[in-house]
Amino acid sequence: MEFRIISLPAFEAASSGVDKNFDFSPTGILGKFDIYFSSIKPSDRDNFIPRDFLYYDVEKQGMVWIWALSEDMDDGGNEVIHFDGGYYLTYTYKDGDEENNNKLYSEALKYIEDSGIFEIDVRPNHYSMGHIITPAEIIKAQGWAQMETFIPIKLISK
Repeated sequence: MEFRIISLPAFEAASSGVDKNFDFSPTGILGKFDIYFSSIKPSDRDNFIPRDFLYYDVEKQGMVWIWALSEDMDDGGNEVIHFDGGYYLTYTYKDGDEENNNKLYSEALKYIEDSGIFEIDVRPNHYSMGHIITPAEIIKAQGWAQMETFIPIKLISK
């Protein structure tokens, strides 16, 4: 498997807050957050991908969805958090194919461990994240989406 190493910048983000129920329904925490950020139409300058990330908060034991804000975006009354940014190892898979995701995640961890230069960089508000990279029109046409997973890494301190 080929992995990418990327750098995400630090940014301010609107946050869904922690959802221990993993509720993506329109009345659930994550569902309401999806409705909020899906209604935002970024300017051409701010229309980059990815802007939203979904992750599991280990300390608070729930899912959190964030949306990268620019200075003129409305936070929708959501909590605004600081995202530290950093290095991430990424890979893609068909959304919903958890067997393949688990296989690739294990391969990624082994790659990081065997690299001799990287180590996992998990800390509060800095976890493995996912992002759907397929445009909505393509998802509708083909009936499925591609997910990109971001695993936080850092250079090994010597």
